[in-house]
Amino acid sequence: MITLTDDERQALIELANEARRRAYAPYSKYPVGAALRTSNGRLYTGCNVENAAYPHCMCAERVAIFKAVSEGETQFDVIAVVTPNGGSPCGGCRQVLAEFGLATIVLIADGEGQLLSELPIGDLLPGAFGPEDLVR
Repeated sequence: MITLTDDERQALIELANEARRRAYAPYSKYPVGAALRTSNGRLYTGCNVENAAYPHCMCAERVAIFKAVSEGETQFDVIAVVTPNGGSPCGGCRQVLAEFGLATIVLIADGEGQLLSELPIGDLLPGAFGPEDLVR
């Protein structure tokens, strides 16, 4: 498991909060931002993007992850998630994060930038279904 400094935590939370300001959330009015750091130090941000056809919305966490993967990155150290009230990643985002390793640290912060929780994705998704569970 990686060790983060207070400055690293705060920088990621600030990046996620900035991404949250770009969220397109006209229906829920619940803007979410994420900042993902890869194991080689690259940073990717994401915000939630809603749609009038609700099933076609995309969470901030998955936007950041998909941006990273589209650039060839699949090893993640930490993701910061900022919501107005410090809400936790949804089940779908937990599953996508778990796909890339249960040790990825998840920082959960509120809109004021206050860190509320820090834990590995494995703790957020116990008993995660992963690639090793597929019958080959």
